[in-house]
Amino acid sequence: MLIRVLLFIAAILGGTSVAAGAFASHALKEKLPERSLEIFETAARYQMYHALALLLVVLLLSRAEAAASLLTATGIAFIVGVILFSGSLYALSLSGIKILGAVTPLGGLAFLVGWGCLAIAAWGFK
Repeated sequence: MLIRVLLFIAAILGGTSVAAGAFASHALKEKLPERSLEIFETAARYQMYHALALLLVVLLLSRAEAAASLLTATGIAFIVGVILFSGSLYALSLSGIKILGAVTPLGGLAFLVGWGCLAIAAWGFK
């Protein structure tokens, strides 16, 4: 069940990342200042990176029993990271509310936690 949920979330994150990138290229190009557009595109890029990383986690979970809890933590950290990092950047770029940028590093920290869990989980593989 966990694998199915993580795979579903990875697919949603990947698809919405593509949609966000297209939205930025077409609908927002003339409406946002250049810097806001760059911020929005950074959010979409990191969202896609971590959607793909989450797919890797799903594949690893399907093969590794010993590292399942660490891989689960990895997946959750990546999801939280996308929500906080990309979400705050999307909101910042669209609203211009600068304080939202204070949330972004928490998302980056969640990404780092996820990658750290993945590195530790690697030792559970045979």
